[in-house]
Amino acid sequence: MAGYGDNDGFTTYAAATGYIFPDGTTDAQKTAARQRGSLVIDRYEPKFSGRRTGGYAQERAWPRTGATTYYGEAISSNEIPAAIVNASYEAAFLELTNPGSLSPVVTGSQTVKREKIGQLEVEYSTSSSTNIDDLVALATPVITTIEGLLWPFLVPCIPGALVV
Repeated sequence: MAGYGDNDGFTTYAAATGYIFPDGTTDAQKTAARQRGSLVIDRYEPKFSGRRTGGYAQERAWPRTGATTYYGEAISSNEIPAAIVNASYEAAFLELTNPGSLSPVVTGSQTVKREKIGQLEVEYSTSSSTNIDDLVALATPVITTIEGLLWPFLVPCIPGALVV
């Protein structure tokens, strides 16, 4: 199992963005973080255009056949855009420094309203919904840097007209 990019690219990206790896971070930890970061990016697959170049057996969502940018620019069927790789590095760094933070576990019967750790206390908004999809959406973090890197590759949402 391999994440997008490689450890050298991850290290270069982190340095360029001012991120500092925790002391003693090993290549194996970086590889594992890249794998988890790539899984986060692959959750966007339903919003990407095209289909997996290697079909259902392809491990990652990219490369894609028939993929285009938001503006309709064709993406080669053997290319993984740099922004996709960089978004996975963003997710990987978050996962490396806070494992599991991008993959919350949600149960329909329990939600945390208030959490206190040391002097820090946070109260979360609550929902009366018991629909698991709503609870997952509320628990899934939105990382604006990742969203910003990915948006040019997401299918535009065009409202449809209903004809009766």
